[in-house]
Amino acid sequence: MLAVGLLLALLSAAALSSGFYIQHSASGRLPELTLRHPVASLSSLFGSGRWLIGFVTGLAGWGLYIAALYLAPLSLVQAVSAGGVGLLALLARFGGLRLAARERVAVAAAVGGLVLLALSLPAGVAQAARVTGDRPLAWVAGSLVVAAIAALPAAAVLRPGAGLAMASGLLYSAGDVATKAAVSGIHPVYLFAILLPACHGLAFVLLQLAFQRGTVMATAGVSSLLTNLLPIVAGFAVFGEQMPGGFAGGLRTAGFAGAVIGAALLAGQGHDDQKGTLGGGADRSAHPERVP
Repeated sequence: MLAVGLLLALLSAAALSSGFYIQHSASGRLPELTLRHPVASLSSLFGSGRWLIGFVTGLAGWGLYIAALYLAPLSLVQAVSAGGVGLLALLARFGGLRLAARERVAVAAAVGGLVLLALSLPAGVAQAARVTGDRPLAWVAGSLVVAAIAALPAAAVLRPGAGLAMASGLLYSAGDVATKAAVSGIHPVYLFAILLPACHGLAFVLLQLAFQRGTVMATAGVSSLLTNLLPIVAGFAVFGEQMPGGFAGGLRTAGFAGAVIGAALLAGQGHDDQKGTLGGGADRSAHPERVP
């Protein structure tokens, strides 16, 4: 069951990353999206065939993610998701796109992390005592506060689009924590079922706004990085997941590190950000950050 869950997580990561990439490249060709005209902005998005393909691809990835959470612990699912960013870059290279040295290192780290995670699977997963709803609710509430800071005051000192992308990643990760709580039957389940679409819906809006304001790595990269990193921490801090001891624990720790490092290198600023080595599409990074 654990292996099946992690396989679903890998497929989910590939679908989500591909969906984000397609949406980013499509949004650069659309009229400016703004919260002042929500109906027109949504009509513009859903009227774009290319963007719609990316949206449906990401939606399928989210469905696979929920199935993975039902079968595997949150920390392992998110570590595989982080490695999936590197796997997507590897597939892009096979498709004929040039990878910079930084990106090749990221791919090696992420894929190596996946291999180490696979080798640690026979040890299973240790789980602490039953989790109450207080900790996941506190995590979601804290994420909402930090997301508001990232989207507003912090955005002025970050790269164009990065503040909105950080807020999006924080909210997506909060939604993932709510998802895990809901599928795990943690009470109040109904509240987590409400928080899940609320966090993901707001994250979706912020990410679409970010796509028109920055490069693919400053937006989708930053959002994906936080979406994957924070639930790994929540797996241990909120849901009481524990590392196995001995050699298997060492393998799993190294696997986590490799997957996270690979995602961080891909999300970080590099010399080729403006060139779009992973097919950045029509980035609007030359534009200053606009107020939604």
